[in-house]
Amino acid sequence: MDVLFSNASPSAEDKSSDKKLNRARKSLRRDVGRAIADYNMIEDGDLIMVCLSGGKDSYTMLDVLLHLQKHAPIDFRIKVVNLDQKQPGFPEHVLPDYLDKLGVDYFIIEQDTFSIVKEKTPEGKTYCGLCSRLRRGNLYSYARQIGANKIALGHHRDDIVETLFLNMFFGAKLKAMPPKLLSDDKQNIVIRPLAYVAEKDIERYARLRGFPIIPCNLCGTQDNMQRQEMKAMLQGWEKKWPGRIDNIFRSICNVEPSQLADTKLFPFRDLKQEVSDKTRINVVNVA
Repeated sequence: MDVLFSNASPSAEDKSSDKKLNRARKSLRRDVGRAIADYNMIEDGDLIMVCLSGGKDSYTMLDVLLHLQKHAPIDFRIKVVNLDQKQPGFPEHVLPDYLDKLGVDYFIIEQDTFSIVKEKTPEGKTYCGLCSRLRRGNLYSYARQIGANKIALGHHRDDIVETLFLNMFFGAKLKAMPPKLLSDDKQNIVIRPLAYVAEKDIERYARLRGFPIIPCNLCGTQDNMQRQEMKAMLQGWEKKWPGRIDNIFRSICNVEPSQLADTKLFPFRDLKQEVSDKTRINVVNVA
């Protein structure tokens, strides 16, 4: 006797999984919506170029933005773009297959930046710096070509905090990655809709959704990278003091220039004591 599995009642395990997915989805959409509203990331009429790498972060970002596109009270378009860097063994069919099933507008940029990075990076140095510059240049150029006025990247809260410490420890600068950025040439606006989202929440959501994750074999071949060290440091803090990463991120959003030491941000040299007539009288009386 044949069993019609499609008509079978959902198991308790399936129901539990659905509940977990719904909770994770609701939390993500709330955090992304809050970030978009706080920084006015998306406006009516925008053409947003969504950069899809094949990692958990960009899959999650696209998933939430597609839902927002359907339900937001404004009209905006999405163009999904992937940069195929010609890494050996890269499964070129995975992203097109996934995007075809979604029915979204997409384009694959084919540029052999892999060979350039391997050739130009000195022995023992990390690939990330040059790789990111080449990747950013290609993406910015294509955004201008198609007339996209926003470029969406999948950096999350933990990425931003890690970048803060990388710049502090290795660059002697107090800066991170802003949720919204105007490029140096003023031609591109970068948005990071996942800016308020913790990496662990993205990992959980990606696992529940079953995204076809493609690992980065270029960066993944290198050990002891500075970013990995920052990640390990922060995760150690988070384990010992839960909420530490969130507090650090909140501090990035709550800066008091007068309590730091940058003379370009606050006029320390011009500070003068205010002495009123009443104060002078009190000083005289005390004397």
